[in-house]
Amino acid sequence: MGNAAETVIAIGTKKGLWLARSTDRASWILDGPYFLNIEVASVAIDTRGGRTRVLAGINDWHWGPAVVHSDDLGATWTEPEHGAIKFPADTGAELARIWHLRPDTDERPGVVWAGCEPISVWKSTDSGESFELNRGLWEHPHRKEWGEGFGGPAAHTIIPDREDAKTLHVAMSTGGVYRSRDAGGSWEPRNKGISAGFMPDEEPEFGQCVHRITADAADHNRLYAQNHGGVYRTDNGGDEWVSIADGLPADFGFTFLTHPRRAGTAWTIPLHSDFQRIPVGGRLALWRTDDAGLTWAEQREGLPDGEYNVVLRDAAWVDEHDGVAGLYFGTRAGEVFASSDEGASFSQVAERLPDVLSVRAAIVA
Repeated sequence: MGNAAETVIAIGTKKGLWLARSTDRASWILDGPYFLNIEVASVAIDTRGGRTRVLAGINDWHWGPAVVHSDDLGATWTEPEHGAIKFPADTGAELARIWHLRPDTDERPGVVWAGCEPISVWKSTDSGESFELNRGLWEHPHRKEWGEGFGGPAAHTIIPDREDAKTLHVAMSTGGVYRSRDAGGSWEPRNKGISAGFMPDEEPEFGQCVHRITADAADHNRLYAQNHGGVYRTDNGGDEWVSIADGLPADFGFTFLTHPRRAGTAWTIPLHSDFQRIPVGGRLALWRTDDAGLTWAEQREGLPDGEYNVVLRDAAWVDEHDGVAGLYFGTRAGEVFASSDEGASFSQVAERLPDVLSVRAAIVA
């Protein structure tokens, strides 16, 4: 690799993992596949502490799900004992899939979160070598009423608060958004204002099918949600959500991204509807806001027409480049795109890969 800083994209697919590397975010070298013919549902790149660790949530159809990691950009891989995540015997549960891996902030080194199926949240304090089940969420009295999304019952998004280590948000399908103020000891539903149009009560306390949540760069109490019908913002940590869908061509989708430094800047990828899960008009496009959802503008230079494949919730990311942030996403057609100018234009990183399930990008030395 030499001494030049590189951007690395980890691409988890239905049949393996690929790593793409670039020094200019324009031309890419694609390495892989790793874990060929094994589902890689989640990936993360942890650059804290001066080390780059790639984590992958694999789903080996013979041995089962596991969290594996590489500290040398894929040259070697380590699988911790018991696959790092194993349900305690008293739960009577078995791990089905690792949907989401999330390193915590720089101020909390070693902490990595995992969201899994069945709906559960796990915490590692040793950089992903081992994980402990969050009992507060697992034993929540609402559990018996949580449903499952089209892909399965999953805790698919975990947002650790940047300023308060005791505050966490989690989103699940289906159950909605839950918040903990005591480091995961207890959890409360936080869905006021989010619609559940598929239920008799369209605004229940919980049960919404929230597809993705993410936090604003500047205000730790401001979060955004892409719902199963509806796009929302909260300015008070989830106590109340308001619609920000006006100006978008559709309010269905899976993806929501926020700028790593600029307040109010975010992106979503609208899909036609929950019945026709395709880009609106067959035109693959991101829609960007710079005012926290008050207005939206389309960005699609370099993206294809005639696109009928979905970008899944974990298959998009924003890097933390010191200059202009980069955007990355992959489709279920196995195409991966990158932008080095915050969505103004895109180029293709890879094509004809298996279904892309998860994408992460990071700047590494």
